[in-house]
Amino acid sequence: MADHSSISTPCYETESGLVSIEDLLASFADPQMQVDGISRISDLHLKIGEVIRFRLDGELEPVEGGKPLTEDVFCQLVLPLLTPPLREAFNGGNLGDCDHGFYWEKRSINFRLNLFSDRDGSACVLRMLPKEVPSIDLLGFMYPQAIERISALRSGLILVTGVTSSGKTTTVASLLNYINQTRKSRIITLEDPIEFVFKSKQCLISQRELNTHIVTFADGLRSALRENPDVIYVGEIRDQETAGLALTAAETGHLVISTLHTKDVKGTFSRLVDMFPSDRADEICTQLSFSLSAIISQKLAHRKDKPGRQPVFEVLLNDSAVANLIRTGKWPQIYGKLETSGKQGMNTLEQHLLSLLSNGEIDRAEAQSQANDGNFSSRMG
Repeated sequence: MADHSSISTPCYETESGLVSIEDLLASFADPQMQVDGISRISDLHLKIGEVIRFRLDGELEPVEGGKPLTEDVFCQLVLPLLTPPLREAFNGGNLGDCDHGFYWEKRSINFRLNLFSDRDGSACVLRMLPKEVPSIDLLGFMYPQAIERISALRSGLILVTGVTSSGKTTTVASLLNYINQTRKSRIITLEDPIEFVFKSKQCLISQRELNTHIVTFADGLRSALRENPDVIYVGEIRDQETAGLALTAAETGHLVISTLHTKDVKGTFSRLVDMFPSDRADEICTQLSFSLSAIISQKLAHRKDKPGRQPVFEVLLNDSAVANLIRTGKWPQIYGKLETSGKQGMNTLEQHLLSLLSNGEIDRAEAQSQANDGNFSSRMG
């Protein structure tokens, strides 16, 4: 279906009248929807047959008085956000799933757009990417020495883990931004898609996007190793080949940063090792014990003291004792190591939750719901 509407064409019916996609995007920049300059709205969901919804503080909220989307209105809202080739593919029914970046020039805001189809027709999710990368000092780690040690690393593998929409990309961006400001290094990023856009400062940065500049993360990693990098960011370790190459790159003196969808430190080891055949488990554990530098596992907890959400971190920093537990496959014992290594900057998720609870930043119910430990309620007193 051809469409000639623009971003400012009013077409979606609400109780206050017709609104455009530009009006909907303006909600992300509304000062009333921000806390400490950060929008409480993270995503905009559009789906044919349903009312448009915003993700506000992690919960989906429908547009007030909004009507279910028709195919015609969906096209009027979404097609102006696409490039001409993508628009042509959508109109021809050949687009399929699509990840696309959209830059809203009027407000200087970048969005990540995912367009897909389900049994009811087309659907789309837009995620706003913050204008400014948060300072590494403001991420909210339990112990300042943790981020001091991590940001000083020159080699090894740093894994940032968590479920979808837990803030992993922001944490990685803060770390890369710090390196960009403080070192004279070569950074190569492999992303799907490019989210935060970096300008070279002290560092020389090349950002490469899946399906635009590289075919797979593994291909990008092989290429990066021939491009004289100091730091390589791999958007996500998804398979055995990428995991193996990331470990090798870390072993050979590069700083490799990547993400995994795991909820805690212990689960990260299981996920990585399970990517390989069982007869290679001992080999991978040994390689990890030497290559791994740090794991940051994170969640977002609803705040009690003000609107918005607060990152909660579990932090592992590799040392000789941790390396021995990794090498011998004694991952359950790593939790105890985290609990007793605060001076080194390590902590469990539950320790950080208790700290936020005692400071009045979250309430008991939220602390309980975010904990990985089933017996956590007994520790809250």
